[in-house]
Amino acid sequence: MRTAEPPRVVFDCMVFLQGAARQTSPAKACLDLAENGFVQLCLSAEIVAEVKDVLTRPEVQSKCPALIPMDVDAFMARLSMEAVHLLNVPAKFHYERDPKDTPYINLALVAQAEYLVTRDTDLLALMRETTEPGRAFRFRYPFLIILERVAFLRAMRSRSS
Repeated sequence: MRTAEPPRVVFDCMVFLQGAARQTSPAKACLDLAENGFVQLCLSAEIVAEVKDVLTRPEVQSKCPALIPMDVDAFMARLSMEAVHLLNVPAKFHYERDPKDTPYINLALVAQAEYLVTRDTDLLALMRETTEPGRAFRFRYPFLIILERVAFLRAMRSRSS
């Protein structure tokens, strides 16, 4: 029996895509943590719409044959059942380096997520203290850790021990 609340987490679109396409991937292991209640997935309507759009694109499905027979709505519904849903996510942060990443950052900030999981180098750059945007971001939002999938899985393993 777990006594503490599971950590809140935001996954970027690639985690959903790789987790859906490859059953033995680190991304799938991340999704499994959410589905089994070990982490609390945070979602917004904008993120759900983007994930559904990407998973159903013909060019993506041709590269990932496992997605073709997949019922994307059922997949997202299953992951959404225990998720924290935020209806209106205000813009707390604008990421000049890659504006397309801004919705993920804002969702993580508004949800007070502990982790944003990605393989996006622009997002991961925010964790580098050597850049001015990274230093400012870490100072302003010390509660949010942006990590790639394998590092996130390691963090969850060490957290549970």
